[in-house]
Amino acid sequence: MKHKIAMIADFFHPVVGGVENHIYMLACNLMRRGHKVIVVTHSHPPDRVGVRWLVPGLKVYHIPFPTIASSATLPNYFTFLPYLRTILLREHITIVHGHAGLSSLAQEAILHAHLMHVRTVFTDHSLFGFDDAASILTNKLLAGALRNVDAVICVSHTGRENTVLRGALEPSVAHVIPSAIIADQFKPPVVPPDTSTINIVVLSRLTYRKGVDLLVATIPLICERYPFVRFLIGGDGPKLIELLQMRERHLLHDRVELLGHVRPTDVCNVLNRAHVYLNTSLTEAFGIGILEAACAGLCIVSTRVGGVPEALPPDMISFAWPEQDDVVRALGEGIRRVKAGRHDPQLAHDRVRTFYNWTQVAERTEVVYQSVVESVERTLWERLTRTRRLGTFAGLIYACIMLVDCLFFAVLEWLIPRDSLDYVSEEWDAARVQQYLNQARSHQSATEGGESAT
Repeated sequence: MKHKIAMIADFFHPVVGGVENHIYMLACNLMRRGHKVIVVTHSHPPDRVGVRWLVPGLKVYHIPFPTIASSATLPNYFTFLPYLRTILLREHITIVHGHAGLSSLAQEAILHAHLMHVRTVFTDHSLFGFDDAASILTNKLLAGALRNVDAVICVSHTGRENTVLRGALEPSVAHVIPSAIIADQFKPPVVPPDTSTINIVVLSRLTYRKGVDLLVATIPLICERYPFVRFLIGGDGPKLIELLQMRERHLLHDRVELLGHVRPTDVCNVLNRAHVYLNTSLTEAFGIGILEAACAGLCIVSTRVGGVPEALPPDMISFAWPEQDDVVRALGEGIRRVKAGRHDPQLAHDRVRTFYNWTQVAERTEVVYQSVVESVERTLWERLTRTRRLGTFAGLIYACIMLVDCLFFAVLEWLIPRDSLDYVSEEWDAARVQQYLNQARSHQSATEGGESAT
C-alpha cells in the first residue's frame, strides 16, 4: 500500500544535525519507493517561510513560528491546529510521522492528527534521564503526547527501553529501526595519513551531554604520554570556551586544533586527516558520527553509554566507561593499535557499508506504517480514558486540552469548510517529483561521464 506521509519536527534543514539528516534521507527513500512525503517544520529567518522544495521533489512547509532555543519552538497546541488541519487535508495525508522528543510541533501534530482520522507514528532520537527537573518536565510532556500514538520507532534497543519508560508506553507499540549512512560519502583516503603523527578527531556539538568536560580532562594527559599525538576538534557550542581555556592553560596550541563549525560536505575531509575517532558522550541513543568515522576507516574509541554498543561489532570499537582514567586507557590502546599497523581502514569501510543503508530503513519503516494503518483506530472516549490515566493532575490537564482541541477543531470545520480548501493535485505533485528525479539522474550521468573522461 502506498501512503501519504507528513514528517513533522522542529528540527530540519537548513539547520544541520543528525535528526535533520535522518528525516531528509528517510523521506527521500520513501519517495523513491512510491510514497508521497511532505515535511512540516517552523520558519527560518529571514525569509524561509511558506513552501519550499528540496531535491528530489520533497515539499517542505515552513510554519511562521519563531524558535526559543536550539531550533525548538514554544508549545503552541491550539495555534498550530489551523495550519496543520489545512496542510493535512489539502495534501490528503494518511500518516503523521513526528520526530524528536523535544519537538513541540511533533507532539502537537500527534494530538491533532486523530481529529482528522490520520494515523500517527513517532520516532525518538535521544535518551533522557529521570532525576533532574528538565527531564521530569520533558518526560511528562512526552507521556501526554504519546498516550494515544499508534506506533513508536526508536533508533536502538536502549533507546526503546528509555522511551517506553519515559512515555509510559505499551512495549508492543515500540519498534527499533536504527539510522543509516551513505557509505559512498565516507571513504578512506587513497593514501592513508602518515602514522608518524597520530591525529585524533572529535566531531560533535560542544555541550555537556557530549562529554566535553571529560574531553577537556583527557587531552592534557594524552598529550603528555604520547608526544606524537595531535587532536582535531570540530564543532561549536557553549563548551568551546572550556576547550580554549584548556589549550591556553597547558600550552597545547600546536597539539590541539579547533576547527569550529564543520559543514556536512567537509566532514569526510576532516575524518580523512585522522587515524582515531574519539567519542566522549555521556548519553547517546545511537551515535551516527561513530558510523561515519568507522566507514571512513578510522579506529573508534568511545564511552560505553546508551545505544553506542549496538552500533558496531565489538572488534571494531574500543570502549571506556565515562571516566577520565578509563578514557585515557582506551584511547591509549587505540593509538598503539594504529601505530603498530594493526588497523585496516579499507577493511573497516567494507564491513560498515554492509551493516546499514537507507533502503533497509525505509523498508522497515514501511512495515510499521502498514501495521498502523491496519490497526483499529481508537475512539475519542478511548483516547480520553487513556489520557486520564496519566495521573491525578497531568491526566486532568491533558484531558481538558484534548476536549478544548476537539471544540476548536469543530469551530474550524465550520469557519473553513473542507470544500473551500485548495486541494493539491496528485498528478501535479507526481509530475514535479518525476521532474526532480530526471534532473538528478541527468546530473549524475553527466558527473560520471566527466569523471570517466578525466
